[in-house]
Amino acid sequence: MNYVWSFVIGGVLCVIGQILIERTRLTPARILVGYVVAGVFLSAVGFYEPFLKFASSGASVPLSGFGHLLAEGVRTAVREDGLLGCLTGGLTASSGGIAAAIVFSLLASLLFKPKMK
Repeated sequence: MNYVWSFVIGGVLCVIGQILIERTRLTPARILVGYVVAGVFLSAVGFYEPFLKFASSGASVPLSGFGHLLAEGVRTAVREDGLLGCLTGGLTASSGGIAAAIVFSLLASLLFKPKMK
């Protein structure tokens, strides 16, 4: 049943993003930033952790999950390192995902040739 809820919750988050793209004048970049900020906000008020336990990957994979990861990284780093953790915590927590995105993007650019218009 976890797989079903992950799929449904992740799908609902994607549908909300698609509706925002089609029905508003917001650019996709602003919608993506909104998802990250929403993840940080929901994490700050304590709502994202129970949501993450319920929806597992459906809540951790979308951009709102990235915002939650940043917020949790900052919270942990501030607890351990003090005020300096505000600057280092988010990057430390998300460094694995960022590095993977860079490496896979590089591999894709080497393996495939883009068609310029």
